[in-house]
This record gives sequence, C-alpha cells and structure tokens, in this order.
Amino acid sequence: MKKPRSKDENKVEYGTISLPMPLIDKIKQRIDGTGINSPSAFVTFILRQIFSSPDTRTSEVFSKKEEQEVKERLKKLGYYN
Repeated sequence: MKKPRSKDENKVEYGTISLPMPLIDKIKQRIDGTGINSPSAFVTFILRQIFSSPDTRTSEVFSKKEEQEVKERLKKLGYYN
C-alpha cells in the first residue's frame, strides 16, 4: 500500500522568467475575457501544451534556415550572442 503524500511532497517550486513588457502587454490583451488570470498562467498553459505534444519531442520545430533567421533576429534585438 502506498504511503499518502504530505503537503510538502505536492508542492511545486516556481522560478522567474523575464519577458519584454510589450510581449506581456500583448499577452494581457490576448487573455482578456478568457478566464486565464495572468500572463504567467497563459505562458504555463502554452508551454504545457507544447511539451505534452509528442510531435515536438521527435521533430524539428524549425528548419535549419528558420533557426538561423530566428537567431539573426534575436541578435539584432540584443537577446542572442
């Protein structure tokens, strides 16, 4: 018989991820009236969908060309070295 989990064993630790304010503002607009109560909840929801999809674990999300284009755009924005 399994031992019941204590409250401490069910706790999930959280971290912090910074997003540009214009993106946060767009997320707030997108979630208005949806029942999702914060940009953090929206990002968590989206990431859970992405990581739970079997397709994303076994296939490329971007082609090599698309990946290079994204890297170049990020460099221009100062996010990627």
